[in-house]
Amino acid sequence: MDRTQLGQSAPPATDQRSTTMSPQARRATHAAFFGFGVDYFDIYLPVVALAPAIHYFQPAGIPASAETTLFYLTFAATLLGRPIGSVVFGGISDRIGRRKATLIAVAGFTVCTLLMAALPGYAQWGYGGIVCLLVLRLVGGTFMGGEYTSANPLALESCPPARRGIVGAYIGGAYPIGYIAISAVTLPLLNFLPGGDTGSAYQAWGWRIPFLVGGLLGVVFFVFFYRSIHESEQWRSVAVREQSEAKKAPLRELLRDRGIRRRLIQTMLLMTGLWFAVQSIISPASGLLISYLGQDANAVTTALLLANIVLFLGYLGFGYLGQRYGRRRMLILCGCGTVAVSVPSFLAMLLILGHGGSFALAMVLYTVSLVVAISPFGIATVYLIEAFPTRIRASGYGVAYSVSLVIPSFYSFYMLGLSSVMPYVYTPLVLIGIGGILTAFGAKTGSAERGECRT
Repeated sequence: MDRTQLGQSAPPATDQRSTTMSPQARRATHAAFFGFGVDYFDIYLPVVALAPAIHYFQPAGIPASAETTLFYLTFAATLLGRPIGSVVFGGISDRIGRRKATLIAVAGFTVCTLLMAALPGYAQWGYGGIVCLLVLRLVGGTFMGGEYTSANPLALESCPPARRGIVGAYIGGAYPIGYIAISAVTLPLLNFLPGGDTGSAYQAWGWRIPFLVGGLLGVVFFVFFYRSIHESEQWRSVAVREQSEAKKAPLRELLRDRGIRRRLIQTMLLMTGLWFAVQSIISPASGLLISYLGQDANAVTTALLLANIVLFLGYLGFGYLGQRYGRRRMLILCGCGTVAVSVPSFLAMLLILGHGGSFALAMVLYTVSLVVAISPFGIATVYLIEAFPTRIRASGYGVAYSVSLVIPSFYSFYMLGLSSVMPYVYTPLVLIGIGGILTAFGAKTGSAERGECRT
């Protein structure tokens, strides 16, 4: 039910010349940030919270290869669900409104997360437990994809164009905050409860606490969004009228209109590059540092948390630069910077640790590599949303942002293949370089006007 149906008037449409954030814009911005943070909190639940207790869902004596495969599938199920959710909820958001679509999506992944917290393990249900976990991760991932596909366009449509750069960066910066939050919940549990060995308290019930926290965060977000956020006035005034005239399904128009289809391909190329950077710098980091380079696990965890704090500041800084100098121009420079700065910094980190050098210096270099390559996401969120007309904006943004993740998500297989021609520990360097090239080329092929919200 919209707020207007509750006897409250909707706020006026955004003044395109204004630089002042209305109360609606501020609430929508904070809501999108919080929702994105909850999304990433839930994404990393299997990696951070469930990993020490994964034997709860597996039979004793399972081969290491099967154990690794089941763990990977648990994480991959969510990544697969996100693009599905973006496609489905993009159309829903463009047809019935950003607000309604967001509420449906949040309710969905909240229920899935709470159900996961109640799942029995192998001792009670056999393989049925892990199957239910995989199904809930897939369905929950679908709803997660729908949350940001709807809430982020609503927030940016509510903001003056002159403020979108920093607002988009702030929303995108929820990624490192979500990672920090899940670590902050899980690490104390692992320190105070008996470890993750078979029969331990953490494996028996402790792992459920982070899932309960994730579900409660979803409840809080749903209540706040329902009570405080209006529908996007830009969607009301533009999308409904244009849809009634064109009478086209958003996804169909996205794929059939030649100009829009070209725009979609260009933005997907850009995002594929950025996702390659994420998957090659962030995803394998802890495994490389601990397993291959022999670093202390607690020191690595602390260093990665500090790096993510710096990354959040990087999001804000890059978002400001995109607003100041143009999003497309900065994305081109960011892609070049990934190749020229991130690759050498990551290599230097590996060489220092490989030769027993300073851990602190190595982590500074890792942080430089991380910030240069990943902070452009603070620009990309706004660039994608501005790339598509209002009537199909959620569909275009959701598909470009999430479907582009599919190819880079198989990073572990690419690293394994590259290891046949080079040492495994250096394989991320190739993927980081590919990410930078695709980012720069994808931004370069976009028109100069698109994504350049001049003030």
